[in-house]
Amino acid sequence: MRAGLNVTTASVTDDGSREIRCSRGVRLIADAPLVEVADNDFAAIVLPGGLKGAEAFRDSPLLVETVRQFHLSGRIVAAICAAAGTVLIPHNLFPIGNMTGFPGLRETIPDEKWMDKRVVWDPRVNLLTSQAPGTSIDFALKLIDLILGRDKAHEVAKQLVVAAGIYDYREWIE
Repeated sequence: MRAGLNVTTASVTDDGSREIRCSRGVRLIADAPLVEVADNDFAAIVLPGGLKGAEAFRDSPLLVETVRQFHLSGRIVAAICAAAGTVLIPHNLFPIGNMTGFPGLRETIPDEKWMDKRVVWDPRVNLLTSQAPGTSIDFALKLIDLILGRDKAHEVAKQLVVAAGIYDYREWIE
């Protein structure tokens, strides 16, 4: 929203409910059930982290097929924390592609794909991954960069007073 992007949150509940209960007990209300928005023309799909949520994604045929369609159409697929190793790998959604994920679940990502970095962008397959909540700002800024450009990512980083992460925004020429 800060970058000016329209964001739609979707739930993958079996009963079509929009309520999501996060791993730390936080209750969220999604904008829509995934079944209502899966075919929309979004620039990216973002799989948030948390093991229970990632397991729900892994077990949702509609979510898995939606991610597959985003990948096949060349749109951005982004996953943070547990989502990469729990969703993308078991369904072989990215036969090639470097990625990262939650370090505590390192064993869920094959050695040949694993990158020990806060944020990994693999332009060969339009895959953006990140490690954990502490890397979420870098993750979001890279997503803004990919969709709206580096200048917009810089503008948002300055508004947030972000320390240098994947980019050293302080070195950009004003």
